[in-house]
Amino acid sequence: MTSATGNKQVLFIINKYSGTGYKPAVEGRLLSFCQQAGLEAHLEFTQGRGHATQLARQASQSKKFEVVFAMGGDGTVNEVAKGVVNTKQVMGIIPKGSGNGLARHLGIPLDFKKCLPYIASTEVIAMDSFTVNNHLSINVSGIGFDGHIAGLFGKNGKRGLANYARLVLQEFMMYDEISGEIFIDGTSVQAKAFVIAFANSSQFGNNARIAPYASVCDGELDISFVKKVPFIEAPAFAYKMFSGTLDKSNYIKLSKGKKINLRFSEPVAFHVDGEAMQAERKFEVRINPGSIRLLIPGNQSKNI
Repeated sequence: MTSATGNKQVLFIINKYSGTGYKPAVEGRLLSFCQQAGLEAHLEFTQGRGHATQLARQASQSKKFEVVFAMGGDGTVNEVAKGVVNTKQVMGIIPKGSGNGLARHLGIPLDFKKCLPYIASTEVIAMDSFTVNNHLSINVSGIGFDGHIAGLFGKNGKRGLANYARLVLQEFMMYDEISGEIFIDGTSVQAKAFVIAFANSSQFGNNARIAPYASVCDGELDISFVKKVPFIEAPAFAYKMFSGTLDKSNYIKLSKGKKINLRFSEPVAFHVDGEAMQAERKFEVRINPGSIRLLIPGNQSKNI
């Protein structure tokens, strides 16, 4: 699709309040780069929760934008994905959050200047998405302790890895493992876990790889059952997580599946792409293969 000027049109949906904040100079750099690359840039700023989805849906329906970029954190990326899922609209990601899990997995540069060439990439993949009780997820969602932490994270106005680590240390001893009825593709699985993570990509964010071998294009979810790690062994467990060798830990069991059903006796905390949700007793998790057309950096397709 080309505009009246002959340039391809791209839309940037920008969350000014994600990550470390917004610098007005970004606008000039975006516009300047796009002009040099033969792209006509349009900028929209989110006004509140759900607005990014509305903007992305309108853009997808208009069929005039080559790419719709989500510029923000994992929450903004999730909202834009809701507006383009199961359509032909291509989506891109300009990471500006505190974790940037999916962007890291895809090899999208976190530094804004280094990220600019990616805007002009022409490499598009058909990325999987999934749902947790009908809530769309494109990165990693989880039940248990990480859902509990998600409910507390950022409530004091502070985000970032340091604040997340502080919360984990503060809440760790008080939270117990969960157990219930679990079925993966119809097969009963016995698991008592501290965290049950459903991973489309390999990591939560900040290179914390909860599912080292996950792929966003394999049509399956990686499921990580994590047991409560003795406090004295937590540093070694964390090292394995951040080094991508968590599969070598005795405190994790990795599985794959397309349909997961879980039932607990009491409501359990959970999150969807880092966003805390209302605790529930029953969960239905479903993969949606190849449902998002996603722009990736060139020469990255073998690593996703």
